[in-house]
Amino acid sequence: MRLLFAGTPAVAATALTALLQSRHEVVAVLTRQDAPSGRGLATRPGPVRELAESVGLPILAPADPSDPGLLAAVTELGPDCCPVVAYGGLLPPSLLHVPRHGWVNLHFSLLPAWRGAAPVQWAILSGDDVTGACTFRIGPGLDDGPVYGCLTQAIGPRDTAGDLLDRLSVSGSELLVDTLDAIEDGVARAVPQSSDSVSRARRLTVADARVRWAEPLVAVDRRIRATTPTPGAWTSLAGERVKVFPLLQTTDTGPGSLQPGQVRLHRASAWVGTATDPALLGDVQPQGRRRMSAADWMRGLRVTDLDLDPDLDQDA
Repeated sequence: MRLLFAGTPAVAATALTALLQSRHEVVAVLTRQDAPSGRGLATRPGPVRELAESVGLPILAPADPSDPGLLAAVTELGPDCCPVVAYGGLLPPSLLHVPRHGWVNLHFSLLPAWRGAAPVQWAILSGDDVTGACTFRIGPGLDDGPVYGCLTQAIGPRDTAGDLLDRLSVSGSELLVDTLDAIEDGVARAVPQSSDSVSRARRLTVADARVRWAEPLVAVDRRIRATTPTPGAWTSLAGERVKVFPLLQTTDTGPGSLQPGQVRLHRASAWVGTATDPALLGDVQPQGRRRMSAADWMRGLRVTDLDLDPDLDQDA
């Protein structure tokens, strides 16, 4: 089949690579416009654009997917099907009817669970043991189209959102290729989603990534892992932001009782109080400085105890 691929970040580039190696023909890519990133906020191309440029694929990158020029360009390309992986924009109904086999989305959850922009992050934040990926035909609603196929993936106790997305991007790409093969062979069957167990996965904000030390240890750990690597878990000390990387696991009971947000050096390690047990801090990155161990950070401050700024907002 002739394919127009839509996607933007690294997980989408993994899928594009798999499609380029498949029996199908990728005739162009649709991606979001280059966005500023990094400390200097320089404008950089996304991973899908970089891959497309490296193999000489035509690139469509409208500021707005509703631009009539995009409809004209897609119509002229004449794709049979349009696979989508993390494109990052809402497709207007006029586009959905162009390919005869529609737009097929690879979504990283077990639908109808976690419809939305951040399914993997919310699965970890909510303490799910299992997640997965599904392919479905895009309709006018949010991730509610009929499902072609799914796979499952266990969520490990130390998985970050980045870890889980890396694994799902590989297995999900295989699922996407299999789905497109089945569509071309005329054996694919799209099954309507259940109306039960629907959950929403809105995009996590920087505010969501602020660690709530007054939560139980298990919730603190999940929040940090769910927001790693983006938007990046953080706390603050004297009003300055400190990035927090995943906690360390240990059988050590720590320094005893600590108040939420109270940090103490104990046996050459840095521990922080939560609503339940103390947490063993891993690496941190103070504002404007390099990443380092929390213990080295405290030694550099020449303190054995400090109190992180409280966060009273428990919503998210």
